[in-house]
Amino acid sequence: MRRTAVVTGASSGIGAAAARRLAVEGYEVVAGARRRERLDKLAADEPLIRAVTLDVTSQESVDALAASLERCDVLVNNAGGALGLETVADGRLDDWQRMYEVNVLGSLRMTQALVPKLIESGDGVLVMLTSTAGLVSYEGGGGYCAAKHAQTSMAETLRLELVGQPVRVVEIAPGMVKSEGFAVTRFRGDEAAAARVYEGVPDPLTADDVADAIAWCVTRPAHVNIDRMIIRPRAQAAQHKVHRVT
Repeated sequence: MRRTAVVTGASSGIGAAAARRLAVEGYEVVAGARRRERLDKLAADEPLIRAVTLDVTSQESVDALAASLERCDVLVNNAGGALGLETVADGRLDDWQRMYEVNVLGSLRMTQALVPKLIESGDGVLVMLTSTAGLVSYEGGGGYCAAKHAQTSMAETLRLELVGQPVRVVEIAPGMVKSEGFAVTRFRGDEAAAARVYEGVPDPLTADDVADAIAWCVTRPAHVNIDRMIIRPRAQAAQHKVHRVT
């Protein structure tokens, strides 16, 4: 039977790229997200991708997905995102709640639902898509950094709790990625503000770059666990140090 990979947030950006890349690796990919029309287009282009409507903030939706699977060999907890750049003092409570609900509790729901199947597979891989924001904080990133720090902590804890089980826990922490919609969402639809994030930066990472990293980690031999991969563009030396061409 073909190995199965579940990718959340698969309707665009890193999620869609990861779904395509894992299909190239021969996985049957269950691509989940809320925007079904985008998923259907993704699945139409690749026979090994199956579109499934999924809202990781809904326990009912997550449970329905888990019940529909005969097996799960790989789970990529990719659904997430950032909202706003306000200071902690001025942060919007609903933004923080939404970031926690999707990034943290969404990953928790998916993990709890599919860990049994990952164990049953005999060689499961759980990928937590975090961010360098989960390792280093920055001004204006309070809510997003806190959510990504929580995901990093979850990955570290899972690795301890699942030791001895046939499951590898991998954290992928990208730096600056110019992916579809991420910055636009953060700036509440202001495309000009979103474009300024990448202005003058030669070759920021793409969604395909991160998908390639995910695929590499997942396809290592069963005894090899890539605990954490930090991936940045060459132009970004650190969270606050980015080379820009003027």
